[in-house]
Amino acid sequence: MILMKLTKKGHACVRLEKDGRSLVIDPGAFSEEDAAVGAEAILVTHEHMDHFDEGRLRAALEAEPAARIWTLASVADRIAGAFPGRVHTVGEGDTFSAAGFDIEVHGQLHAVIHPDIPRITNVGYVVDGSVFHPGDALTVPGRPVETLLLPVHAPWNKLAELVDYVREVGPDRALDVHDALLSEVAPLVYGRMLGPEGPGIGAEHVRLAPGESITL
Repeated sequence: MILMKLTKKGHACVRLEKDGRSLVIDPGAFSEEDAAVGAEAILVTHEHMDHFDEGRLRAALEAEPAARIWTLASVADRIAGAFPGRVHTVGEGDTFSAAGFDIEVHGQLHAVIHPDIPRITNVGYVVDGSVFHPGDALTVPGRPVETLLLPVHAPWNKLAELVDYVREVGPDRALDVHDALLSEVAPLVYGRMLGPEGPGIGAEHVRLAPGESITL
């Protein structure tokens, strides 16, 4: 099996590298400014600014002429005109290859923030049958994954939901994403509750600082 290198690029953004090729998911406003630069493929889960930042996408596509974007219709409609022929629209159930990675699309809707706030669309991506990024939803992919990218802090979630979500997905590893709004002390609480001192999620719990990497 070919190993992947995963690097945290801030908040909900990660870079996956394999065989000298790279794919980036959700380079948003809270991720590093060059988070997607050098990537051949960019996946965007939904339109919120902390996942979709046109400036970061533009920098990536200008730096790499072969780079392409895969995303759902609500984002594609906003950026396809700026990048003709380089934006691909996907939805739940789709499969495709990008930068040498095999991708499955899972999910349809963003998690409920508040009943008064209309729900938008959201998709998640399983990469090489191993890593799942759900975007802003607790989507269960309906297939085994080794690494779940866990949106650990958001206006729409709570700890009890995270524990049950990791248990239901059943990964070997839950790796924190969506954590830019946490203060420096918050991981001490979340890490304890999601780790061996908490109620138990049935998986290794990992937190990476921006720029840190892990081999999967």
